[in-house]
Amino acid sequence: MATTKKTGKGLSAPVQPDKVLGAIVGTKAMPRTEIVKKLWDYIKAENLQDAKDKRTILADEKLRPLFGTNKLNMMKLAGCISNHITK
Repeated sequence: MATTKKTGKGLSAPVQPDKVLGAIVGTKAMPRTEIVKKLWDYIKAENLQDAKDKRTILADEKLRPLFGTNKLNMMKLAGCISNHITK
């Protein structure tokens, strides 16, 4: 019996990270939801949230090329991800 791999739609559809994003979350295709989870895991592990305003993410050498700035409001994270993925 042959098995078929289901492909999701919307946010669960696998997307391919580029080199910049792949340096943080890995290079294999995965859903956006998994990319966001891995980014937050990295941000928390590296203690990159501003101590005074937890909504602000402080970019390190890996996040700076992804964000294009030294600080980013967490509400803009999805936009940064969109710029670094292909379907």
